[in-house]
Amino acid sequence: MIAIVVSRADSASVHIGDHLLDLADWERREDDARPDAEGGGRYYRREGFELREFEDLHLDIEDAAEPFADPDLLVFVSRHSGDTGPLLTAHFTGNFGPAEFGGREGRLAEACPNAHARLLSAFADRAPEGYEVGMECTHHGPSAVGVPSMFAELGSDDPQWDDPAAARAVARAVLDLEGVAAHRPRQLVGFGGNHYAPRFSRIARETDWAVGHVAADWGLAALGAPAENREVIRRAFERSRAEVAVLDGDRPDLEAVIEELGYRVVSETWVRETTGVPLGLVERLEADLSTVGEGLRFGDPAAGGVADDGRGTDDYELVALPDDLLAEAQGIDPDAAREAVAAHALAFETEQSGTRAVGRAAIRGPRDRESLVGALAGVLESKYESVAREADAVVAREVAFDPEKARELGVEEGPAFGRLSAGEAVEVEGAQISPEAVRSERVRRFPV
Repeated sequence: MIAIVVSRADSASVHIGDHLLDLADWERREDDARPDAEGGGRYYRREGFELREFEDLHLDIEDAAEPFADPDLLVFVSRHSGDTGPLLTAHFTGNFGPAEFGGREGRLAEACPNAHARLLSAFADRAPEGYEVGMECTHHGPSAVGVPSMFAELGSDDPQWDDPAAARAVARAVLDLEGVAAHRPRQLVGFGGNHYAPRFSRIARETDWAVGHVAADWGLAALGAPAENREVIRRAFERSRAEVAVLDGDRPDLEAVIEELGYRVVSETWVRETTGVPLGLVERLEADLSTVGEGLRFGDPAAGGVADDGRGTDDYELVALPDDLLAEAQGIDPDAAREAVAAHALAFETEQSGTRAVGRAAIRGPRDRESLVGALAGVLESKYESVAREADAVVAREVAFDPEKARELGVEEGPAFGRLSAGEAVEVEGAQISPEAVRSERVRRFPV
């Protein structure tokens, strides 16, 4: 069940609450066991949700889940203040440093990264025209809620707080969370960047990784020296249920502490490359081949752990890529050559920032290697007259301009060579020389 907290001290919160009640059928109930100002009195229930009102601002409400009936997740519907224009935003709560705006110093509420990612997606679907959608770093209280929680906010000033279309959009997005789990298997912590966390917004929007607590640059400054605040850093991982972190910027002191705590620092590239690939398989392939940071990339068969033909990815063998054939294919069409490798290999080594396959690959067996060779041979067909597969090689034949034949016919090197090579006839001492007269068949063998 999802608990919804409405603050009577927040006009935007009240408006969102009104729209929540209008958009669905709710059962009105009474709780005489607690004061009206603390979530008691009249409250509302429907399938999957419970809504209660509080007198205080959200950031001052500690243990907000306590009045609710065993919630799995809690959402504070709130205003957002700032010079950011029309904005729908979401974030987690707590303090990496001093508690200037509610909560406790160095304490973090439990995040709900999977629900947060779902809310951002719902915001994108529901936002009125002119409204941006984003996430924020972890900031302000409360630090203790009782269950995984987040803020769902409408910003950023009076015109937006009073905008019925925007309040209704936030309400719809919250209702879209029905049945959502707070967590997913892939969650990370973020460190660095500005308050609105553009790098971590991209990760949440474009990968299958959800983002938990984020300490922006100012949050790290408030935290202080990482070595002296190890427990706060540990809490960021524990309260996000994350094992990896992405750092925005070069932060060797922080990275050292994270690794000493037993967590891993990864790049945004690593997060993107591992999207859709089972993490156990990632770990094995990085150990057997190279790391993503060193250029390892994952092919289509690795996604989901099972290829379209139903073959799993538990067993694989390491092979050398056919260097000469691959180099020729990449010279003809580098994108098609890389796609050919990616279509048939579980993973492969690369250079040039991952754009050029080279070295070794992991494949599921001889059939995939043969398919890979065939795909690379297909790239050659755009250049050569014929391409054939032999037992130990790909054989390509082309009829091309032969400079030696041209010289024998008295053609001097220079513009005439260029015209003949381009298929244009030239005249030498009154004699017409056709392109066909200076062509020869060339055969190239690419061992595989």
